[in-house]
Amino acid sequence: MRVEIHGHRGARGLRPENTLPGLLHALELGVDALEFDLVLTADRRIVLSHDLIVSSVTSADTRPAHRGDPGYPYVGKPIRSLTLAQLRTLDCGVRLPRHPDDPFALTQVPLPETRMPTFGAVLGLVSAYEADDVRLHVELKTDPTRPELTPDPAEFTAMVVEELDRHGRLGSSALLGFDWRVLRAARELAPDVPRFALIETATMHSAWLDGLDLTDFGGDLPAAAAAAGATTLSPQHVLVNEHMMAQAAQAGLPVVPWTVNAPADAARLIDMGVTGLVTDYPDRMRALWAERGLPLAVPVGPLRPVAAA
Repeated sequence: MRVEIHGHRGARGLRPENTLPGLLHALELGVDALEFDLVLTADRRIVLSHDLIVSSVTSADTRPAHRGDPGYPYVGKPIRSLTLAQLRTLDCGVRLPRHPDDPFALTQVPLPETRMPTFGAVLGLVSAYEADDVRLHVELKTDPTRPELTPDPAEFTAMVVEELDRHGRLGSSALLGFDWRVLRAARELAPDVPRFALIETATMHSAWLDGLDLTDFGGDLPAAAAAAGATTLSPQHVLVNEHMMAQAAQAGLPVVPWTVNAPADAARLIDMGVTGLVTDYPDRMRALWAERGLPLAVPVGPLRPVAAA
């Protein structure tokens, strides 16, 4: 039996999320897949961020990109309205002391002066570390209810697919989206790439589901996801029960719940037959996997010295 461990935003519970150090830490712990989020800047650069608006939880202003920049400060501004140069001034490595009640404040190691990375930088990182056996699970952050904040999903998907292909990673990646228009675009552009239908209670309506109405499927969420072009169902873990697992099996979809941080929850879901778990704490999951005798991903070691020419 194999159940995969997917590092959520790298390893959000341990290192700053959606950053190079966070992704690297997940690789060094050992994960089957790195999960991270992509957004588009004003100058059409793809960067890592979970939020469409610069979050004060994960980012802090340090200085303007240039003297007298009218866009400064940048925290609280839509990422789509900011350039890469502006976003690169943000410190994305410290959650404390600004948010002492943040659930990850006690477990995440702060790394001051960590910058928001580009998608290309992440692809370069995994290449430099020769992490060929680790898949990249790329979530495209688009919101059909806030079109002013997001790019066209088909165009954005095409840009992401092109970048993955350029770096030779298309065959070892997956495309994820709460906005199921992304699934449609991905199926058309890269039909062989796995497509994860993300879902939570707040997105169970047609605006998010590419126009599909769950009532037309008798409330069968996996059947709707399959109709939308998904190859995997990825629900919030509290939604997963035996009934959903039976529906997913009928639809031919594996189930990979998110975000599972408690070993007891992970054990329950493994017993139900999920094929993977998305977690902020890959270390906790690896301990559970070892206890259960489940196969573990091989950690990716430190960079090898570059041989002299």
